[in-house]
Amino acid sequence: MIQIDDAIVSLDIIEKEFLCDIAQCKGQCCVDGDSGAPLEPEEAEKIKAILPVIWNDLPTQSKEVIERQGVCYTDEDGDLVTSIVGKKECVFAYFDNGVCKCAIEKAYREGKTDFYKPISCHLYPIRIDKFPTFEAVNYHQWNVCQCAKALGKANGVKIYQFLKEPLTRKYGEEWYNELCLVAEEWNKQHEK
Repeated sequence: MIQIDDAIVSLDIIEKEFLCDIAQCKGQCCVDGDSGAPLEPEEAEKIKAILPVIWNDLPTQSKEVIERQGVCYTDEDGDLVTSIVGKKECVFAYFDNGVCKCAIEKAYREGKTDFYKPISCHLYPIRIDKFPTFEAVNYHQWNVCQCAKALGKANGVKIYQFLKEPLTRKYGEEWYNELCLVAEEWNKQHEK
């Protein structure tokens, strides 16, 4: 583990390779799981505000869930998470030629909102656990992402490199640059 400011970063983040291969996995991370994507309270409010913008891109079942329980709920662990359809996909997921995509991200890319998507989604496969005095930045390993591990290895892309944009969004450019310096030095000293 390494520490940068109040974040304790798992060595997996700087040592392991990862590069999403959506053509292979079909966005399965937005479908499988025990509950929805973790949300910050302010993100839930932003999603409520942009709901009219993304409404027409949502499947009928998603709209029904949102009308019944809202855009989010508190799961069994006490975490605020996005609502899900039938214990499966996120309510903001839609399918395009068999690939699961995010209606929030679609609206962002089309310039309809300035909210990209929940930071937990943007950071995946990183998961952040919050503690009173620090945040633990960990790599969530999952069978769904085997193809991403293989593609990352084939291209020599480490997790922190693949997630430059969301890590910078979460912690800032200065933090990310420090992570890069530490990662480069660490990997140089520990190359096999």
